Amino acid sequence: QVQLVESGGGLVQAGGSLRLSCAASGRTFSGYAMGWFRQAPGKEREFVARFGRSGSSIYSDSVKGRFTISRDNAKNTVYLQMNSLKPEDTAVYYCAASSRAIVTGNPGQYDYWGQGTQVTVYS
Repeated sequence: QVQLVESGGGLVQAGGSLRLSCAASGRTFSGYAMGWFRQAPGKEREFVARFGRSGSSIYSDSVKGRFTISRDNAKNTVYLQMNSLKPEDTAVYYCAASSRAIVTGNPGQYDYWGQGTQVTVYS
């Protein structure tokens, strides 16, 4: 089992920045690919970014160039640095862990999920 706990959400003005953290406990953190997803009210859960076990990262087109995913295996933590935030970034943000060797943005490929942290961007 892997337990994931997100933090760092909040209220921010458009154009501002936030850094989300996701602390993992349980099995070997480095053996998992880590992803960030978000879900706005009335919408489906949306892929944001993934940091693979090999160190490669991918992003959705909507956040590319503004968000950066990173991980610190020594701290069992994955981060999502969000810059140039827009009101349409408002959502609950979830981190997720996958034991698969090849992982994309499909939520079904992830085995464990955190409880989410709210990000609200106002104009």
